[in-house]
Amino acid sequence: MLTNQNIQTIRDMNVLDDQKYFVDGGFGIGFVAKSGQYVTIIDLKGAQAGDFVAINQNDPNEGLSAVRTRRHLRSLFFGVGDTLLSNHDNPMLKVVVDTIGVHDSTVPACDPTRYSVDFGVPGHRNCLENLHEGLSEYQEIDILDVPEPFNLFQNSPVVDGGRTGVVNPPSKAGDHIVFEVLMDVICALSPCPQDIIPGNGLCPTEMKSIVSNHIPSNE
Repeated sequence: MLTNQNIQTIRDMNVLDDQKYFVDGGFGIGFVAKSGQYVTIIDLKGAQAGDFVAINQNDPNEGLSAVRTRRHLRSLFFGVGDTLLSNHDNPMLKVVVDTIGVHDSTVPACDPTRYSVDFGVPGHRNCLENLHEGLSEYQEIDILDVPEPFNLFQNSPVVDGGRTGVVNPPSKAGDHIVFEVLMDVICALSPCPQDIIPGNGLCPTEMKSIVSNHIPSNE
């Protein structure tokens, strides 16, 4: 027999299932995902890097950590089956589907000084402010407390001399990565605004995120 509480739970699950979010290239968006759900990030046009962060919905001081994850994996790279850790060493997300396998966890989000100092373009849109805006839709957070991102689809190869290459992503339209959510999180996604040097084919394009109770079969 269904109780009022059970009915509300079913309604909540229906509301939370298959929530789709589109974000224009160079801008940002925030969204919430619950433990046990799945977050899918899709490159809609191809060759677009997306900076992605997450914080614990119940403790904004805990956030996804590229440094802790690299130490845990003993690798610069991550892929299917790998668990991404928080700055408290707690599991936050697990990679369950990845159609490309090329991502970055070493490069910080582009910020206002990246454009004003390095490129002489003050006021340019940037991932740090995009991510901060996305998280702030759900949780008050200082911009300095935004976690360093996992740069989805970003191609940062190690080249001669141990340097990081600056090249465009190899992702094609529809390439995607799916995370299993291991704790209640607030996420933010910024299709990187970089249009001065290689990184997005010099033309930022839109991306899509899906929060669902199942792994999307074909998105």
